[in-house]
Amino acid sequence: MSKRSRTRRTAAIVATTLVLSLGSAAAWALDRFVIEHVEITDVAAYEASASASSSASATTADSTADASTSEAVLTDTSYTSDDASITISTVVTGSGSSQVTYYVADVVLSDATALRSAFAQNEFGENITEDTSDIAADVGAVFAINGDYYGFRSTGIEIRNGVVYRDEPAREGLAFYTDGHVEVYDETTTSADELLAAGVWNTLSFGPALVVDGQVVDGIDSVEVDTNFGNHSIQGDQPRTAVGVIDDNHLVFVVVDGRSPGYSAGVDMNELAQIMIDLGATTAYNLDGGGSSTMYFNGEVINQPSNGGERGVSDILYVAG
Repeated sequence: MSKRSRTRRTAAIVATTLVLSLGSAAAWALDRFVIEHVEITDVAAYEASASASSSASATTADSTADASTSEAVLTDTSYTSDDASITISTVVTGSGSSQVTYYVADVVLSDATALRSAFAQNEFGENITEDTSDIAADVGAVFAINGDYYGFRSTGIEIRNGVVYRDEPAREGLAFYTDGHVEVYDETTTSADELLAAGVWNTLSFGPALVVDGQVVDGIDSVEVDTNFGNHSIQGDQPRTAVGVIDDNHLVFVVVDGRSPGYSAGVDMNELAQIMIDLGATTAYNLDGGGSSTMYFNGEVINQPSNGGERGVSDILYVAG
């Protein structure tokens, strides 16, 4: 038995014991937020089977933008393969307790399907988590960021790598199409099957949208992603993860470190939106932040997660090496 399997088995035993010994309210909370509920045990096999079925029934149907800001770029590295060109920059702005440090990945894809998603433990369901770096290593990623933490909730449209995993419309989502364009959409006006038929390759269900048509979205300083038990405000200066669209197959990913005065205080939603606009994004979308915010490149985590180390997440977006 692997170390990972032993750890999960021990955690399951402990959680079950607690459920049996605690009152109904505490037991419900453990079941809702701690105990794993696995819906699909082998995601890789599930996607392979879905892709094979789709193929059998299917019918025939640029350079990095300059950031016009006063931010100081501390480091710069790049990676090029047949799938993508990736440029990584570390940026520092401000000083003292107001200093902010963030990491930018400018990614030009050779094909939209080169941006993929992967789930923790190669499983789909609620409360299944794994560090971003471990998920990335498992799938051979050269670049990865944390995703939308789909496993915290049971709602949202989740299409990953051209396969439908969840069809519970609830909020404002982000759709990546196979033709390379990306758009913000209202989940409640469509369905997963309709999106798939229209050529959607991946969806994210978190938010809010930060930038639409090159403009900061009004009211993002007061948006709450969810109001269910266990969720806290996402406002104020926080660590952040966001994805922006510069052009078809040209994306920019940003991870802002936070909660560490003197190194990086974090940013609020409006500041995050402005960062994305300054980087050339005409569309931008907020992903899970706080302790989840993680950027992985060439075998290591390059930012400093606010928990002092990585926090397990449900999923990642990545480009394979």
